[in-house]
Amino acid sequence: MATASQDLDLATLIADTEAEIVRLVQDHDPSTRGLYEMVRYHLALDGSGASGGKRIRPLLGLLAYASITGDHRLALPGAAAVELGHNFSLVHDDIEDGDTERRHRATLWTIYGVPQAINTGDALFSLSRIALHRLTDLGFSDAKVLRLMRLFDQTCLRLCEGQYLDIAMSRSAELMTVELYFDMIGRKTAALIAASIESGALLATDDESVISRYHDFGWALGIAFQLNDDLLGIWGAEQATGKEPSDVAHKKKTLPVIYAYGHAGPEDRDRLAAFYASPDPGSVEVAEIIAILERSGAREYTRGQARRYRDEALAELDAAGVVKPAAREHLERIIVSVINA
Repeated sequence: MATASQDLDLATLIADTEAEIVRLVQDHDPSTRGLYEMVRYHLALDGSGASGGKRIRPLLGLLAYASITGDHRLALPGAAAVELGHNFSLVHDDIEDGDTERRHRATLWTIYGVPQAINTGDALFSLSRIALHRLTDLGFSDAKVLRLMRLFDQTCLRLCEGQYLDIAMSRSAELMTVELYFDMIGRKTAALIAASIESGALLATDDESVISRYHDFGWALGIAFQLNDDLLGIWGAEQATGKEPSDVAHKKKTLPVIYAYGHAGPEDRDRLAAFYASPDPGSVEVAEIIAILERSGAREYTRGQARRYRDEALAELDAAGVVKPAAREHLERIIVSVINA
């Protein structure tokens, strides 16, 4: 296990986070064993070897803590809480969106049904709160733990607000404005990444200016993360992830589409509106829409915004002025690898 910033190993940080989570999601009673089996299935901690994702959010929180203190271990309950909270939202999102697959295997609700999946999501939320209580046992003050709980509660509310906007606009015949889209992804994506990083800084220091810088770093990183995902979903996912780009085929109203609708010529704008009103567009129509996005400058606009927020994130990290070199190097490497627009 890492004992100093020079020895930080990302695989160790992830393994330590997963061990912290596993400790929380063991069977507590034979009669409720099935609940914890569902929790472990969704988290890919069921021994199947399935992917549980990159664990980016807890990893960023641990690196934030280690970048100030040189070690990561005392922050593990906070990292576990972040990952559990993130996954509670994913379980509910899968139900709300009707998604049948996540990370190359069946979503929870398709196996166990909607009622049990909703309940499992609720359990994940509760476990995320319980995870934070171990911080008291590790010597953190009650005031600091309560502040962290307030941060997490506020963040969960932002997630719900962002999901409300996403669902409402996806069902609307009209496209949201660019400004509203940034507001939505700020709540749905950036808020949790910012809270993950801020929580690491909050546990590591009492310096409010440093904590604020880390929050702003996380916020800008979260926006850049989502915009990069928007690009990959249309133009780059096959090369980057091995999956065929599908956002247009699925008629997702991401930033390139919203921007194009506001900047395309009248004929292209009418075609965009007709496409997103069509119940079952084919591959020819999808290719036409992608060409319209290109002509309108949507790809370059989205790429420029992703780079802008990526650079803003790095500037905030540098402005904090307390980052230990090894952790700073890991953070920058993650930023560059995730934000490759």
